[in-house]
Amino acid sequence: MTTELRDKYEVVIGLEVHAQLKTKSKIFAPDGCEFGHEPNSETSPITLGMPGVLPVLNKEVVNMGILTGLALNCEIPERCKFDRKQYFYPDLPKGYQISQYDEPICINGYLDIKGKRIGITRAHLEEDAGKLVHAGADGIAGSSYSLVDLNRAGTPLLEIVSEPDMRSSEEARNYMEELRNIVRYIGVCDGNLEEGSMRCDANISVMPKGSKTFGTRAEIKNVNSFSALQRAIEYEIDRQIEIVEEGGEVVQETRLWDDNSRETRSMRGKEDAHDYRYFPEPDLMPLKISREWVQEIKDKMPELPQQKRERYMSLGLSEYDASVIVEQMGLALFFDKVLKLGASPKVAVNFIMGEITAYLKEEKLEITDTKLTPENLVELISLIEKNTISNNIGKQIITDMMKDGTPASKIVEERGLSQISDTGAIKDVAQKVVEAHPSEVSAYKNGKVQLLGFFVGQVMKETKGRANPKAVNEILKEILG
Repeated sequence: MTTELRDKYEVVIGLEVHAQLKTKSKIFAPDGCEFGHEPNSETSPITLGMPGVLPVLNKEVVNMGILTGLALNCEIPERCKFDRKQYFYPDLPKGYQISQYDEPICINGYLDIKGKRIGITRAHLEEDAGKLVHAGADGIAGSSYSLVDLNRAGTPLLEIVSEPDMRSSEEARNYMEELRNIVRYIGVCDGNLEEGSMRCDANISVMPKGSKTFGTRAEIKNVNSFSALQRAIEYEIDRQIEIVEEGGEVVQETRLWDDNSRETRSMRGKEDAHDYRYFPEPDLMPLKISREWVQEIKDKMPELPQQKRERYMSLGLSEYDASVIVEQMGLALFFDKVLKLGASPKVAVNFIMGEITAYLKEEKLEITDTKLTPENLVELISLIEKNTISNNIGKQIITDMMKDGTPASKIVEERGLSQISDTGAIKDVAQKVVEAHPSEVSAYKNGKVQLLGFFVGQVMKETKGRANPKAVNEILKEILG
């Protein structure tokens, strides 16, 4: 689609994000809810919706809901309640889902992302459904039936509903990434899109630029990565613009994103609230949330991603470096320990953004997968600052430290890598280098002063990188005149 055609329309995007809360048991039952167990092994009569069973609310679910709401700048009402949301599907044993409708646990929040405020309408608690394994998947290729795994049924979810404030796929991705950072940093969700512990539905519509009326929206489901979210939104924008340009009308519906074919396809007509026939859950009393309860949780709030970025930048990090480190929670926690041990932020971040990040990307690892400890990195930095080794030597040995966890001091001792600071020894090497390159000496003396770097490189080569660079520069300038 041409840019000119795209520019005729304004895109309106809102996201509904389901975050699976990291509790030990389910929202209304004592079953476990860890990912990866044998199908239907994490169930009970409550999960299975047997006649006569009653739900009992898990308090830790409420604590996590309040904590997330506070992190998203939401109001926490003094009262919330649960409702029955009616729909029939094979992986929903009761025939209804216990959710929250008109009185959710969190309302009226926002996130400020890259200078733009994205409103958050609400965040509400609910139970997850199970999972259907269809023919052709998970080892049942060619079968004519589907299997039901109810391990996930009853797992606590917090559904976070944004305002339709995003105007591009990039804004939507930035919002989703920041939301994942927040739930991971506060410890309520692991944010694993591939395993389904964080899922996103995107509501997308287009309208002519300058219009005050939103177009008809379509909801896109089955988006399980940030890149897929962007691709799905871009495809849907083009699809809707083409329909409008051809004189058609966009239908309100739920569409499924197929990342293999890179297109959306119709799944079902989009339900509205009345289709679900909500009514108050008769087996659960409305929940009163005291201000003392909210304050108690607020007092335990850990440092949020944006606060961490700002702190790093106050230490001299660039906005880019701070953002890259915060994006990887393990790396940020590692960096914080390095700072706490007294290392120079500037030197530490040079290693982290340089050799360490390069190694992690190449090997597809997290910092926690390596054997490098904060203590070992701090020792390495200390050896450089004391001129025991050069910065170049430090860069050479950091990869070995990540692979086998050997302390820097031991590597330096075993390999004889201590920096040469003896000016007499350096002068002898420098003199030999100068004598071996008469034409370069002549060019240098005739004004080609940039050749000093060539001589420095030759001396460092002869000393295998061990010579003190500052001393090398001073001695060469003295010899060359």
